[in-house]
Amino acid sequence: MTVTPQFMMMALNLHDDTLTHRLNELHDRLLETVPVVDRIACALYDENDDVLKTFINSTRAGEAITGYEYKLSDSHALSALAASGEFRVLDNIEHALQSDTVHNTWLREQGYRSSFTVPFYDGGSLAGFVFFDSMQAAAFNPQVQRDLVLYTSLISMAIASELSAVRSVLEATRVARELAEVRDFETGSHLERMARYSRVIARAVAPRYGRNDEFVECVYLFSSLHDIGKIGIPDKVLLKPGRLDPAERAIMETHVDKGIQIIDRIVGTGAHQRLPDSAILRNIVHCHHEYLDGSGYPRQLQQDAIPLEARIVTVADIFDALTAIRPYKPVWSPRNALAELDRMVQAGKLDADCVQALHDHLDQIMAIHERYADIDAVS
Repeated sequence: MTVTPQFMMMALNLHDDTLTHRLNELHDRLLETVPVVDRIACALYDENDDVLKTFINSTRAGEAITGYEYKLSDSHALSALAASGEFRVLDNIEHALQSDTVHNTWLREQGYRSSFTVPFYDGGSLAGFVFFDSMQAAAFNPQVQRDLVLYTSLISMAIASELSAVRSVLEATRVARELAEVRDFETGSHLERMARYSRVIARAVAPRYGRNDEFVECVYLFSSLHDIGKIGIPDKVLLKPGRLDPAERAIMETHVDKGIQIIDRIVGTGAHQRLPDSAILRNIVHCHHEYLDGSGYPRQLQQDAIPLEARIVTVADIFDALTAIRPYKPVWSPRNALAELDRMVQAGKLDADCVQALHDHLDQIMAIHERYADIDAVS
C-alpha cells in the first residue's frame, strides 16, 4: 500500500467533521488495503493527572471501550513506549497481556488476538497513543506496521490540529480576561474544578445519551469558558459584594450574549469558523443559565431544547458555586450542596441524570474539591 501526500491532505482537510467521523472515514480507506485492522482507537494523555483517557475510536468488530481512564505510570510497557517513542507489536494478546486491568480484560473479551500500539507527541511531549487491533493473530507484519505508522502520523496531525485550535481559543480568552483586568471571584481554581466536575458528569451520562468520548473531552475543555462574557460586565456590578438589585441583575444577565459575541469573534462563524466542535462551546456559553422548567435565561428554554452539554455545565457550576468561597454566602458542604441540587431536580430545574452523576461519583468529586481548593480555603 502507498499512502500518498495527496491522500493524507485530503483526509486532513475534512475540517467540518468531528474527529470521530474523520477517523471512521480514514478506517474505511485503510480497510481497502489492510483489511485486518478491526479497530483503531486513540487515547489522550493528561500530564497533570498522569492519566490516559479514551478519546476517539473506529470499531468494526467487538464493542468499543469508552469512558475509561488509566494512570500511565501504572503501565510499565506504555511508559517505556512513551519514553522511547518506539511502537509495540503483540502477536498473541491472550498470552502477552496476563494482567486483569479493565482494558486488558476488555481486549480479551472482544476476541482481539493481536495489536499494534504507537505513541504520538505534540510539541515534544506525549499526547497519547494510537491502538490498532485485529481479530487475527500476528496480523501486523513489518509491511503493515510501516503503513500504520504513516496512518498514525495522519491521525496525530488531525488531533494536534484540533487541540491546537482549542488551546488558541482558551489562550485568547485568558488574555482577554487579563487585558480587561477582570477581578472576578471566579478564580483559576474554580475553572479547574468546573472543568473536572463537568468531565465526571459528562462521562457518566454520555452512554445514556449516545455521546462518545470526544464529546466528553469537548465538554471538559470548553466548560471553563462558560462565563467568558463577564469580561463585558462593569466592575460595580460584577464585584458587588451583596445581592444585585433588579437593574443590576439585568446587566449581569447580559454576560451570556456578550459571551457568544466574544466566542464568535475568536472562533469565527459559518464558513470562517476555525474551531471544530464549536457548537458545543457555543451551547455551553449560551445555555448554561437555562433551567428545564423555562425559568432560566436568556431564552427561557425548556427540557430537551437545552443542549446536554449546557445541562452538564449548569449542574457543575451550581455545585461549585455552593461549595466554594464567595463574598455573598457561606461555604456549603458537598453533601448539603447535593441536597440542594436534588431539591432543584424535584422542582424541575436541573437534569436528574447530571445530578445523579455527582452522587454516583462523589469520591471523584471530593478528590477534585480538595485538590483544587481555593487558596483562601486552605490558608
